[in-house]
Amino acid sequence: MSFNIVLVTPEIPNNTGNIGRLSLASGCNLHLIKPLGFDIDDARVKRSGLDYWKHVNLFVYENIADFFSKNKNAKMAFLSSHGAKAYWDIEFEEDIFLVFGKESKGLPESITQTHANKLYKIPLLSKHIRSINLANAVSVTVYEGIRQLTVQKTI
Repeated sequence: MSFNIVLVTPEIPNNTGNIGRLSLASGCNLHLIKPLGFDIDDARVKRSGLDYWKHVNLFVYENIADFFSKNKNAKMAFLSSHGAKAYWDIEFEEDIFLVFGKESKGLPESITQTHANKLYKIPLLSKHIRSINLANAVSVTVYEGIRQLTVQKTI
């Protein structure tokens, strides 16, 4: 089982390190789209990913156009607080790209408008927050996908 976790211009090295570790644990590929808010060799990235970072199946793109150009035929789901559908409604399948925005602003408006029909959110049950931590959002989404595909195989 393999998904593709995509981080569009991530800003916080510790989140990216944790997501790298999650990618490896869950059998996912990790895609990072520049500009990054840190140097990929940042000690904080590696510390969060521990000694696993070197084993992460990592792809780095120069910008969002480069990413879409290289993955133009891929199935994608975009995670945003502006989504109308819940993340559990994603039709998970092998090799799907799960696209997440940067910590401070989420996905660019150009993406949320262009892909509005593929926009999903993680429901928030408190009016006092606008989002959850990026690493947590990725974890929730990836493991829901694993759960769904595992259930499908047992039916």
